[in-house]
Amino acid sequence: MDASWAGMLIAMVGVAGTLGAALLTQNRADRTKRMELEAAAEQRREERSHAEELLKTEQARQWQLDSLERRRTCYITLNTASRQYLTAMTSYLYALQGSEDVATSLENLEAGRLAYRDSYAESQLVVPEAVSRASSTAKTRLNAAYGKLRKYGAAPSTYAEELANLESELHREVWPYLGALKRSMRADLGVDD
Repeated sequence: MDASWAGMLIAMVGVAGTLGAALLTQNRADRTKRMELEAAAEQRREERSHAEELLKTEQARQWQLDSLERRRTCYITLNTASRQYLTAMTSYLYALQGSEDVATSLENLEAGRLAYRDSYAESQLVVPEAVSRASSTAKTRLNAAYGKLRKYGAAPSTYAEELANLESELHREVWPYLGALKRSMRADLGVDD
């Protein structure tokens, strides 16, 4: 019986070994497959994260380009309006001194002032602080000159001497600040002088 028991024991060990090997092989295959799936999932997460970073970078770049274009458009409008406003003041001044077509010059001055006011209001929402300071200073100078011009224009014969000096005052008190405004806008846009 010992030999039959030994044979039976060997047979059972053989069957258990065969079954155990199959289970171990299957377990190993499952573990390998699970690791492959986890690696693939991790790779997809990394790719998705990389794609999101690229998208954020592209969106930030596009926002910067849009912001630059908005500022550029605003600067063109503000620069044009401020210079036309000052030119309209000068034309009105000449009309007062020459007593010719004062009404049309005054209409042009008021149109220039309103256009400047609108472009200045837009710029307050768009421009950075450095340009805003230069713009505010130029606006103050323009408004002071406008106030004097309207005051003197109400009675040109009474203020003939002041009107005669006002042109040089415009060049001395206003133009430099418009130049400073232009330089600050160009610097913000990255335009070299």
